[in-house]
Amino acid sequence: MPSNGSVSDAPITQFINCRILKEHTLQREDLWVRDGRILDPEKLFFDEQGYADRQLDCGGAILAPGFIDVQLNGGYGVDFSTPSEDPGAGVAFVAKKILEHGVTSFCPTLVTSPPSVYHKVLPEVKVQSGGVHGAGVLGVHLEGPFISLEKKGAHPEQFLRTFGGSGGVNPLLEVYGGLDNVSMVTLAPELAGSQSVVEELSQRGVTVSLGHSVANLSQAEEAVQQGASFITHLFNAMLPFHHRDPGIVGLLTSDRIPAGRSVFYGMIADGIHTNPAALRIAHRAHPAGLVLVTDAIMAMGLPPGRHTLGQQVIEIQGLHAYVAGTTTLSGSIATMDMCVRHFQQASGCSVPEALEAASLHPAQLLGISHQKGSLEYGCDADLVLMDDQMVLEATYISGVEVWRK
Repeated sequence: MPSNGSVSDAPITQFINCRILKEHTLQREDLWVRDGRILDPEKLFFDEQGYADRQLDCGGAILAPGFIDVQLNGGYGVDFSTPSEDPGAGVAFVAKKILEHGVTSFCPTLVTSPPSVYHKVLPEVKVQSGGVHGAGVLGVHLEGPFISLEKKGAHPEQFLRTFGGSGGVNPLLEVYGGLDNVSMVTLAPELAGSQSVVEELSQRGVTVSLGHSVANLSQAEEAVQQGASFITHLFNAMLPFHHRDPGIVGLLTSDRIPAGRSVFYGMIADGIHTNPAALRIAHRAHPAGLVLVTDAIMAMGLPPGRHTLGQQVIEIQGLHAYVAGTTTLSGSIATMDMCVRHFQQASGCSVPEALEAASLHPAQLLGISHQKGSLEYGCDADLVLMDDQMVLEATYISGVEVWRK
């Protein structure tokens, strides 16, 4: 018999004996879930006179929001930038596998590709909720091709594009074929015509990220004033910090960010892409903006050897992924739970800070923190259960267990 039929027939689950991440601290408190959302127990008790239909004993473990990865190129042999007969199936396969790393939502990321790839892949990758089938898809992150030649990194030079003289997003629509189900675009703000592109993308609700760029600080600040709000893998594929012009890195302490706005920045905390000292510098300069990303490629979860990333051949050597025959890094093979642990150890930050960098901050970046990335009442019950070393024990989406160690 339902516990509170006056409001809902749905059963109520009570997570007990846990420390939940709330208000930036770990608190000994139960968590109540109904219809996939987090309940306010006071309203349940006093307004509905309801109770839990079942209790889940967490054994004293940490219960935190599920991780959100806004830059994931693929994994387990699937490369999102390589068209297949069924691109959606490849995304679904990776979505299922990353549950074991605590990722409950993500942005499949396409690197610089020819228009034919975008036209084939983008219509097949839909925004969708997560569940036992896999992590939710929050929209596609398009990293390129409107980026700097000098800082192209592993992106193939022959497919790089400029905005031309038409203004607005028309060049993007021509290359991508459309912006449906696109959540983020990484571009270089020094490219001629970028200002109107940034402004129009922002007005359309697409998050604009600055990356693979030789922009100076003034150009970066102008892009933020037009609506840009993210920096793609800080320090990687951009000019190094210089005291007379700190470039994009200077956005972390800029005094020209519009009032009420925040600049977030992605960091690949895999122990390879960013020296621990650089990680600490960024975190201490702007802790509230740090967003952990894996930037993982199709070789995540695969053995060493040669694999592909979009149009490039990649060579895996230990934990390093290089463009074959070079020393150019080309994304990582780290998992999000690895990045959370490494970030906490390297930065010396608190466990709540490390967890929020993989949950609350990416949700704030995407404007969905009222739904995800938090355990506040009314939010989606996307959860990770972990021990004190932040080793995962279980993953939940909408309060339903979708993976257990």
